[in-house]
Amino acid sequence: MRKPLALFFPLYTTTLLMLLGSGLLTTYISLRLSAVHVSGAMIGAIIAANYIGLVIGGKVGHILIARVGHIRAYVSCSGIITAAVLGHGLTDIIPIWVVLRLIIGLCMMVQYMVLESWLNDQAEASQRGVVFGFYMVASYLGMALGQVVLMLNSDLGVSTLIVIALCFALCLVPIALTTRTNVGHMSPAPMELKFFIGAIPKVLAITLLIGMVVGSFYGLAPIYTSQQSLSTQQTGLFMALAIFAGLLAQFPLSWLSDRYNRNMLMRINAILLAVAALPLALLTHISFPLLLGIGFIVSLMQFTLYPLVVALANDMIEPERRVSLSACLLMAFGVGACIGPLAVGALIEPLGGNILYAFFAICGGGIVALSRTSKKEEETQMAVDAPVPHIAMPDSLSSSPLSPALNPAFDEQMIQDTMPAPENVVEPLVEESEAAEVEEEEEEEEEEEEEESKYPPQGADPEVDTGLQRAFTLLEDSVSEETADKTIHK
Repeated sequence: MRKPLALFFPLYTTTLLMLLGSGLLTTYISLRLSAVHVSGAMIGAIIAANYIGLVIGGKVGHILIARVGHIRAYVSCSGIITAAVLGHGLTDIIPIWVVLRLIIGLCMMVQYMVLESWLNDQAEASQRGVVFGFYMVASYLGMALGQVVLMLNSDLGVSTLIVIALCFALCLVPIALTTRTNVGHMSPAPMELKFFIGAIPKVLAITLLIGMVVGSFYGLAPIYTSQQSLSTQQTGLFMALAIFAGLLAQFPLSWLSDRYNRNMLMRINAILLAVAALPLALLTHISFPLLLGIGFIVSLMQFTLYPLVVALANDMIEPERRVSLSACLLMAFGVGACIGPLAVGALIEPLGGNILYAFFAICGGGIVALSRTSKKEEETQMAVDAPVPHIAMPDSLSSSPLSPALNPAFDEQMIQDTMPAPENVVEPLVEESEAAEVEEEEEEEEEEEEEESKYPPQGADPEVDTGLQRAFTLLEDSVSEETADKTIHK
């Protein structure tokens, strides 16, 4: 374990700093807008814009990386994020904030893709589980530490934005100083959406609901705490404990998931989520210690749902399709994370902040209903090699379409077959550049010919048989004949 940690320590440090800045920014924006009485619908739109950017970034990120390389892609996106973060302090126009959050989400997904492709390229097949585990820990710790910064610096002014910008600027250092620059390009895992909608529609619907829960929590939980009259420091503590609960729950969940029926665990988890969320949904005011305790339990349940549904989905799909399945689940989760804040944000203003946890309870009930299957149906749906080993993982808001390559449950050859090799990604770009160069050369030759036609050369053409040239030829012939006659007479 020490070797992967030492080898990838710069990348883990970069991940921690990135997620520290991202987690702090999300909570800061919610508290800042709530303090100036911006409507819940607009706050939800800003949060959703970030998740929309993450989804879009998953589509365009690999193109950017293939064209300019990993380091340039990461550095450029980090610079854009830093500028966008500081842009929040230059204006209070909400539509501009929506655009800024969209840009930040898009660029952060590119950064995730760079880090995960780098980890996969340098990790040996036997180390992928440990490498992915440390990556998950760095992600959760970064988000939790972002809330701790909010506890230490409760100012909602420009100083907090400067701290966030510093985090995104400092995360450049480990990447920029690395001596390993020959990282291979990877294409994201392909999505066979039509096939999976037909094969596992309930699992995709559950993933969508989980995305709605997690997306709503990150963006709108600070609004709930502000309506509970909590201070900025108390909100930071509440969010930090909730995120830490997500990390803490991963390890016992892995043990349970490998030993008990996952469909049953999904139902139990969803029931506990709905029951635990009810007090926060029904009680108008609640003491701070009790709020911390109940919020911790709710987070234990909500952050274990995504790894559990991923393990369940892998049990139901043939091995050769599991890499594509991971990409499809990430997309479903991301779409849910966009819908959740929009829906809950629109309901907060008329119904109050408690609607957030009422929404969690409703989603928990929906997951229970969707996960109910007969024993016969469950047996027929399972793949031959089920159950697949459970892998602890962060929620997909801190993962990219390249993350399946780090999953130790997937065979190395299967990953290479499903996600194109570096040559297959680079070759089309090389061919395009060569074709462009050929076109440029042809255009230059045509321009030169046009210029020559405009200004014809002066004087006689040396290639043309002119009169002077014929006279010179006759003179040479006569001289040669005289020489020959003299030779004969002698």
